[in-house]
Amino acid sequence: MTVKTKKLTLLTAAILAFVGCGGGGDADNNSNSSAAASDGQNSSRELRIAVMPTLDCLPIYIASETGIFSRESLSVALVPFTAHMDCDTAFAGGSVQIMPTDVVRAERLIHEGTPLHYVTTTGLGWQLLTAKTARIRKLEQLDDKMLAMTRYSATAMLSDQFVESAKLKPERVFRIQVNDVLVRLNMMETGTMDAMLLPEPQATVARKLGCNTLFDSTTDSLALGVIAFRIGDYKSPQAEPKDTLRRQQMETFVKIYDEACDSISIRGLDHYRNIITERCHVQPDIVDSLILQHAPDFHHATPPTQAAIDRAKTWLGYLSVSKPKSVSRKGRRRK
Repeated sequence: MTVKTKKLTLLTAAILAFVGCGGGGDADNNSNSSAAASDGQNSSRELRIAVMPTLDCLPIYIASETGIFSRESLSVALVPFTAHMDCDTAFAGGSVQIMPTDVVRAERLIHEGTPLHYVTTTGLGWQLLTAKTARIRKLEQLDDKMLAMTRYSATAMLSDQFVESAKLKPERVFRIQVNDVLVRLNMMETGTMDAMLLPEPQATVARKLGCNTLFDSTTDSLALGVIAFRIGDYKSPQAEPKDTLRRQQMETFVKIYDEACDSISIRGLDHYRNIITERCHVQPDIVDSLILQHAPDFHHATPPTQAAIDRAKTWLGYLSVSKPKSVSRKGRRRK
């Protein structure tokens, strides 16, 4: 690829990414919301939950569509996005109280002053896929190639990991910011990008197109996907919310989330085929492939480990990596 061609492709990618970044949509209100309004409750009692077209959000979709939220008298509205960056903006601004994200993004929000509480880790992971036409079979071949990711996120941290492990020069791997996960997938379908990091079920769609998988973060023992709960204006990150209503809502949400995860474990993904195809914008046959290969683990609410948090903080530069102290010959005392 010539320099002129690469610049043109990069410009095209940037335009597509810009067009695809506005992922926020209208809220999908739970039926219990109208009942709350009739009781004279104001909108602050409604729990607004950001959702993405990714498989880690399946327990939330199930709770909404099967009526678990209503049964537990939790008034919610699902607010759909297609870019985690837009979820961050809504979450930091307080227009949503719960969002799916990764621990890198969450720690950056905390550092910038947004108070949050980790509700649970999720099965959110990322697979490094390469375009069929790119003929990339190993990390070393990412040299002089374009890699789609998102800044200040787990995908950016992982891309640094790839570059380091393959001993490539950082400036030789062109990391293109494409925030919208559906736009990112479309760029793989059209051959606009050489490689990219995709979550499920978009990764399965890419594999069915003939894309090659070089890496799967779900094999890592440190879970990076999380669900975060905004704890109002309380200034101590990771503290329990002081507001009684919000604390009760969070406790109820955890109970509902656990029940939805149990339902997936008992009934399987195939039982929720229609929800996956509609909410994640994929064809029904993708569910079959997920069942056979890359179905994530849906478990009860479990906060992220300190090791995962420290890994994110270290990459972000919030924690310094301690180095063993060296003692110079001049500094030694003679006995």
